[in-house]
Amino acid sequence: MTTSNYPPTAPKFKAALIQMTTSRSVENNLAVATSMIRDAAAKGAQYVQTPEVTTLMEMDKAKLFVDTRPEDDNPAIAHFRALARELKIWLHIGSMGVAVAPDKLANRALLIDPKGALTARYDKIHMFDVTLPGGENYRESKNYRPGNAAVIADLPWGKLGITICYDLRFPHLYRSLAKAGAEILAIPSAFTVKTGKAHWHTLMRARAIENNCWVLAAAQTGKHECGRDTYGHSLVVAPWGEIIAEAGVEPIVLIADIDMAAVAAARAQVPSLTHDRPYEIAGSVAPLGKSKDQAVG
Repeated sequence: MTTSNYPPTAPKFKAALIQMTTSRSVENNLAVATSMIRDAAAKGAQYVQTPEVTTLMEMDKAKLFVDTRPEDDNPAIAHFRALARELKIWLHIGSMGVAVAPDKLANRALLIDPKGALTARYDKIHMFDVTLPGGENYRESKNYRPGNAAVIADLPWGKLGITICYDLRFPHLYRSLAKAGAEILAIPSAFTVKTGKAHWHTLMRARAIENNCWVLAAAQTGKHECGRDTYGHSLVVAPWGEIIAEAGVEPIVLIADIDMAAVAAARAQVPSLTHDRPYEIAGSVAPLGKSKDQAVG
């Protein structure tokens, strides 16, 4: 009889971040991810997160659409559900392409419980449509349809706010998740090397600090068959902003112990989530002692 890796409730748990170099072969990517997920479970991980676009990194549109299936007819999802059930873990597929229309995919995160049930899905809201210095050009919205709903899921240890990669640059999303109860923020990613070197650590720590949340960010890394280069450096950041665990640039299973008591401790020291106030954007400055209305005329 296989026993679960986690008790029904616990203030602490062991998390694993899968840092991988996704290829152009779904079959190969499933094999690599499965091996790493098994390794994580063998090391005691109770929650395992994979990076953005776990199952396929593809720049050619024709091949991308041929190799991407709808959710209800997707062998990769069925495989991951069976794997979570076998290993008795919470398995968070950071994202994978899912066909939602003849000409559009969703960049979708999936959370699977230890019984193999799909308990949450999140479609990436913010599309990575940018041209970087040096000429790197990305237009995620050409192939993907943005989501329109933020998602919080219940884990045995706390509430998980689910996001993906470029969402990281939109702090209001994380504020909304934290105000709605999130204590852990998931940010699986496929950051470029250029933006990663400039912003990855700063933004991940900022999202943790300003919301007093744990941040768990599994990353893609290295040179991909499709021609992309990704930054790596998967991160676990504590609610006070300390980097608890960090990967380098090689594929790895990154393990960290998560103490949920750190959330309450950080929020007690700086309770900024309770200090939000309404405000307006002023178009001019009124003289001291007078309101804007009194100063007009």
